[in-house]
Amino acid sequence: MNSEPVTFTCTLCGEKHAGWPALTFPCPSNYGELTEEKKQYGQTELNDDFCVIDSPDQTDFFIRVTLNQKVIGNCEGLDYGVWVSLSETSFVDYSDNFDNENHEVTYFGWLSNWLPDYEYSGSIPMNVNTKKGNQRPEIVPHANPDHPFVRDYFAGISLEEAERRIAAMSKVIS
Repeated sequence: MNSEPVTFTCTLCGEKHAGWPALTFPCPSNYGELTEEKKQYGQTELNDDFCVIDSPDQTDFFIRVTLNQKVIGNCEGLDYGVWVSLSETSFVDYSDNFDNENHEVTYFGWLSNWLPDYEYSGSIPMNVNTKKGNQRPEIVPHANPDHPFVRDYFAGISLEEAERRIAAMSKVIS
C-alpha cells in the first residue's frame, strides 16, 4: 500500500490540498448537449442537486451522486461527482426526502455522464444508494463484465491511471 499522502494543487484556488480532488461534472450529459436557447427558453431546470429536462415527448429527471473508483494499492479511491437519471417516481421520492437525514433507500438509475477513456453504446445501469446524514447518494454499477468501465469499477484501476485521469480532468476544467 502507498503510505505517502496524496496531494494536488487546485486549478481554481491555486492552493495545495491533501487527498485527490473529486472529478466532477457540472451537469448531466443530456443537459450539456442542449443548445443555449433550449436551456434558457425550454422547460429545463438545473441546480447543484437536481436537473429536469422537459421536452415535448418526455421529461427526464436527474440527481447528482458520487461514485468511488477503487485504486489498486492505495488506501484512497478516486471520487467522481456525476449525475444519474431516475424515474419520475424515484425522483419525486428523493426530492420529497432530500432534507430527511434518516432517508435510506436504493433507487434504480442510469449513469448520465460519459466518463473519459470509455466508449459508451448506451448508458450503464446503477443502484443509487441514499445515505443517512444528507450526504449525496452513492452509485454502484450493475455487474456487466463486458463493459470496460464496470470491469474497472469492480477490479480497480492503477495509481498511475488515477493520477492520469485527475491530470486530464484538471486540464478540462482549468
